[in-house]
Amino acid sequence: MNLSGRKIVITGAFGALGTKVSAAVRAAGASVACIDHSPTARAPDSLNNCVVIGGVDLTLPDAAAAALQAAAKQMGGLDGLVNIAGGFRWEKVEGGGIATWDQLYNLNLRTAVNAVQAALPLIGTEHGRIVNVGAAGSIKAGTGMGAYAASKAGVAKLTEALADELKDKGVCVNAILPSIIDTPANRADMPDADPARWVKPEQIGDLVVFLLSDHSSAITGALIPITGRV
Repeated sequence: MNLSGRKIVITGAFGALGTKVSAAVRAAGASVACIDHSPTARAPDSLNNCVVIGGVDLTLPDAAAAALQAAAKQMGGLDGLVNIAGGFRWEKVEGGGIATWDQLYNLNLRTAVNAVQAALPLIGTEHGRIVNVGAAGSIKAGTGMGAYAASKAGVAKLTEALADELKDKGVCVNAILPSIIDTPANRADMPDADPARWVKPEQIGDLVVFLLSDHSSAITGALIPITGRV
């Protein structure tokens, strides 16, 4: 799938998933701008061929707008946005705190809304694409997953509402719903699990490339599970 000439912003791009998705989108021929909360100095070397914008707090609308405008200016436009920025915390409702719900709402949903609102005035409609990263757990949450799943359910509803809002403008909006992703952090947190059953970041990268491409032009408002064998 060829993304030559496309200009794509990826948030949360310095993390384990973000770096792989950025590499996949770049390998498909797109220009990529990588935005992250971490300082620019902490950007992985694999992002050297991308526009790198660090130190961005996407929970703040003005910061999101400034970052998206800077990215579009450096790339010469904007065709697509991939929202990966977010966070996770396992906590039961019993004995837990409301602060966790607020924190994950801010990290997972507020960042996506701010990035989307900042991107919409900039994004082209001919190949316009928005891809949000939700979670398979937002469909059926288990113990300790309430706050995280609720925030990711918000991402799903943002996706559906925005897809309907933009369908006559030719901008496709979709979300992917991963299960456990095979990252170093997840391997450390779950040493007794079998990571061969998890979803690899590269597999998510392939799906993102498809959703950014012309091959997905008939798909919008979809919530696509990518769950491996979990």
